Amino acid sequence: MSSGQEGDSERKAVEQPRLETGVPRLDFITKGGLIQGASYAVLGPPGSGKTVLAHQIAFWHVKHGGKALYVTLLTESHARMLSNLEAMSFFDASVIPDKLHYISGYRQLETEGLKGLLELVRRAARQHQATLLIMDGMDAAKEFARGDLTYKRFLQELQTFVSIIGCTTLLLSPHYTGEMPPETTAVDGVFELSLWLSGPRAVRELVALKFRGSDSLLGKHELEISDHGIIVHPRTEVQFSSPLERSEGPRVRMGFGVPRLDESLHGGLLSGSTTLLLGAPGTGKTLLGLRFLLEGARQGQPGVYFGFYETSQRLIEKAEGVGMGDLKKYVDEGLIEIQWQPPLEHNLDALAERLLERIHERNVKRMRLFVDSIAGFRSATVYPERMSRFFSALSHQLRMMDVTTLYSDETALFSPDVDAPQPDATAYVENVILLRYVELRSQLYRLLSIMKMRESQYDSGIREFSITNEGITVAKTFESAEAVLTGHATLAGTPHKARRKPPMGAKSAKKKAALKRTRKPSPRRRS
Repeated sequence: MSSGQEGDSERKAVEQPRLETGVPRLDFITKGGLIQGASYAVLGPPGSGKTVLAHQIAFWHVKHGGKALYVTLLTESHARMLSNLEAMSFFDASVIPDKLHYISGYRQLETEGLKGLLELVRRAARQHQATLLIMDGMDAAKEFARGDLTYKRFLQELQTFVSIIGCTTLLLSPHYTGEMPPETTAVDGVFELSLWLSGPRAVRELVALKFRGSDSLLGKHELEISDHGIIVHPRTEVQFSSPLERSEGPRVRMGFGVPRLDESLHGGLLSGSTTLLLGAPGTGKTLLGLRFLLEGARQGQPGVYFGFYETSQRLIEKAEGVGMGDLKKYVDEGLIEIQWQPPLEHNLDALAERLLERIHERNVKRMRLFVDSIAGFRSATVYPERMSRFFSALSHQLRMMDVTTLYSDETALFSPDVDAPQPDATAYVENVILLRYVELRSQLYRLLSIMKMRESQYDSGIREFSITNEGITVAKTFESAEAVLTGHATLAGTPHKARRKPPMGAKSAKKKAALKRTRKPSPRRRS
């Protein structure tokens, strides 16, 4: 047996049994769940979700064969606390009190102090054969301690008892940023919940500050509370911090179905690659992305539109107006799936989870994906500095799933320079296609250019393109684009110079003027 295999065997031998929490992705953060018989402090300000989290774990635990004891040290009645939880999908009144038992320890604490509380918990835990103990309101217990040392001694005696009977313990107490409660040094693990405002938006987060006996995902992870309880969203760049290499397999070309564009791409984009469509509003990014999905569907390749601004019906209507009327047929058949994100306050990592999980559920090969646009993800983050690492991790996961991805992103509407909103985007994408407006003699023209294409040859020339009711048309040659550019196409208000040749589809102003001069004026009639 090799040394590496011996090390794996040793790790398996000392691996401790776990207690699953049933909280979506919390067990992922803790690499398997809570360690049985260990004690954990759950800290956070009022409203951060401590009580909901504890009950969600408790109901999951008893549902899967365990028994839980919930001790309150608060003046709030059990009936009122439970009434606030009845709307949660995990709530099950039938397990109360046989499997989930509630007792109040406040009076015992008030009359007999910490020693009396400890004895009460010992008796109740043995009587109900508890495998999960939750003590809610530990700040009340601190008030009855003569100091931190007395409180830590109480925690130590409690831990010794629960570890003997194999009971996992959660200690809930309010906590405010900047404080360091004494229990953080006495327990096996610490989960800190936070609630703060980012502008008008309320943000809830969870941090595993301490987790003895196992590795865990460090740092802040957003969480949300809904009718289903708490859902944790681990940071995408941490979930995929150790990316796998690309799975082996032949790569094919994925075309747009736009002849001259596909020629410039030497047949299309390479499968599994990531492409950035850059352009000002109205230049045709969405239509080009839909054209990419439609061409794939016509070849039997599935596609996903993941967008933030237009509903399914609006996209289909837009496609019908530009020669893509069969888009609706492929949407109805399910070959193209439109995932519209309503204009709500989104969570950045929840969006990535929704996208990746749906692609994984479809479990198909050669999928095409159009994300319209990066700005939707950007508006969902509360930490703008995360964007580069987030998209790098997301793009890599999509490559591993053999998904050919198009991202759209907007540049300034009128600017002589091309400034990408995400300057480091070129680090995580293989290809960049630029769509832009230029103005010549008070008329706007659209130009397309391939700025970058890794692992493949491509034509770097600039081509004019147009959008009509028959679809997207790219000029056969570079001449029309050259005519626009050599005519010194500029922003409004800038002097123009003569051009060599008229752009694609434009009439010659000189010919019109000459024709007008050769016509004889018609005689005017007298009244």
